Amino acid sequence: MQGHRILIVDDEASLRSALFRALDRKGYQALTAASKKEAETIAQSDKAIHLALIDLKLPDGNGLQLMDSLRGLHKNIQFIVLTGFGSIETAVQATQKGAFHFVTKPFNLDEILSLVEKALTQGDLQTENQQLKSALHKKYRFNNIIGQSKEIQDVLDLVERVADSDSTVLVTGESGTGKELIAKAIHYNSTRSNKPFVPINCGAIPGELLESELFGHVKGAFTGAISNRMGRFEMAEGGTIFLDEIGDMDVNLQVKLLRVIQERQYEPVGSTKTQSTNVRIIAATHRDLEKSVADGLFREDLFYRLNVIPIHIPSLKERRSDIPLLLNHFMDEFGKAKNRQLEGISDEALETLYNYSWPGNIRELENLIERLTILKSKGTISIEDLPPKYRAGSHLQNQGGLVQIPESGMDFNSAVDAYENELILKALEKTGWNRNQAALLLRLNRTTVVEKIKKKGLRPPEANA
Repeated sequence: MQGHRILIVDDEASLRSALFRALDRKGYQALTAASKKEAETIAQSDKAIHLALIDLKLPDGNGLQLMDSLRGLHKNIQFIVLTGFGSIETAVQATQKGAFHFVTKPFNLDEILSLVEKALTQGDLQTENQQLKSALHKKYRFNNIIGQSKEIQDVLDLVERVADSDSTVLVTGESGTGKELIAKAIHYNSTRSNKPFVPINCGAIPGELLESELFGHVKGAFTGAISNRMGRFEMAEGGTIFLDEIGDMDVNLQVKLLRVIQERQYEPVGSTKTQSTNVRIIAATHRDLEKSVADGLFREDLFYRLNVIPIHIPSLKERRSDIPLLLNHFMDEFGKAKNRQLEGISDEALETLYNYSWPGNIRELENLIERLTILKSKGTISIEDLPPKYRAGSHLQNQGGLVQIPESGMDFNSAVDAYENELILKALEKTGWNRNQAALLLRLNRTTVVEKIKKKGLRPPEANA
């Protein structure tokens, strides 16, 4: 508890002195004031005050007014009210206004010290909780979702537009594309951000248990239901429920979910009592739900209720230009977490990863970088550091399918070098040979582009004339 600053406000000099000495012996930084005005002057300091011991009756005001003043200046400040026997009713008002406790005079110093420790602990917990919430908000801000490609920027533009609405959202995309990350970005940038975000994977829980997980159950509802249990909808009250892999939900349960969406009501398993719910629903799936509807595996009416705002997350192979950014992000993240630092990745290794098919999407890339951070530990990632399956796919890709390999074969390194030359030259031509702009187009560092231009001897056409 050392380092906490405590303000003592009382017009009795002997009491202020006794409290000051007791707190000082415990290692607290104690400050004293004899009036409301003096206390407010001290509180103007930039240094935080964590706790105030306030006498309710002051020469120039009362403790309740001072509490309001101090609370406006110091976030999460705690209060212990000191009062005479005749003003206990006012002291109760103080606790109703947020005071941690009140103590009647005369009091025992040991009792005060015990209350001080408890009050400071509560204040620290409040501060920690607010910091955690702030970290969550920061983590899921739109600009913390990595990617500069048009594909992901279009997604983020849509997310920003729908975040503050209460409309149901259906997020689709392959496994590993970051559907839950998008759902959290919607929640933490909405008006519900201070309420819970509750995820549930509908494909990971057996159908017979999923209803209980969603809606809860009452004691005796089924074998093993030895007590009442809160469901995810109740946990998410006022916030957002994220129904991941909604396409795997049993058809019979889909009917009950449809009712929740339409009527905002449900019954826990085994109960006849209807409960109302106020949650926003965000669902996600890697399946083609329209095909599932056509196949009779998913209710058409539920699909349209969920698909109010559809958001499709592109696969990593559809946003390959984001790979260098994602690589740098994960290298930095795992480097800090594991106290190891990779210096970068070789051009050859980057080209190999760029041309890999990424069936596991961003999750696969993240896992790869975590593995390399541990095994490589330091230095630059080379192509030899990559697992065999990534190296096996290191052949020239062409979106138009125009690359042909002759029967006699071809020199791979020469082909890759020629392709790289073409990319750099096109970027330079497009930007009027502005190296900074070309580097931005290619998602490369400027120094990398400059080095490649020198190494390859690339020059503007007029320079060759």
